[in-house]
Amino acid sequence: MTLSPQDMLDARILIVDDQPANVALLHELLHGVGYSQVFSTMDPTAVAALHREAPFDLILLDLQMPGMDGFQVMEALKAGTAEGDYLSVLVITAQPGHKLRALQAGAKDFVSKPFDLVEVQTRIRNLIEVRLLHRQLAQHNLVLEQRVQQRTAELRESEARYRALTELATD
Repeated sequence: MTLSPQDMLDARILIVDDQPANVALLHELLHGVGYSQVFSTMDPTAVAALHREAPFDLILLDLQMPGMDGFQVMEALKAGTAEGDYLSVLVITAQPGHKLRALQAGAKDFVSKPFDLVEVQTRIRNLIEVRLLHRQLAQHNLVLEQRVQQRTAELRESEARYRALTELATD
């Protein structure tokens, strides 16, 4: 299983932050590196529905937002995600005490505000790579399962023919 650089750059990314300056900074950073499918929302209540419509490969999530905080967003995302699916969330927080809680709530990684742009870029690339490899593995497993089912059906047909021939030979 391999990923091309273009596979990485075509990943769907969602920025969730209530601060327009943070959204603009992350958009600029991601577009500057070459990511082509970058979306954003300043409405945390919309995240789960957006993800259900067209799943994102990575969600950059601020924790401190009015109305619905990042922890509640992660709960809503988990509730709408299929069992065994890999939900890739990078939490962005100014509160050092929230890091462990965010990881326990389902975030795959975190970045502290104010953030270092190279660090954010590296963490984004790493999380996207893991997500895309997870998706490739799931697709590969599906293909293998279909092959097993096909071969099992062929084996059962062969056994049935063998039994029929055996019964004919004993008559």
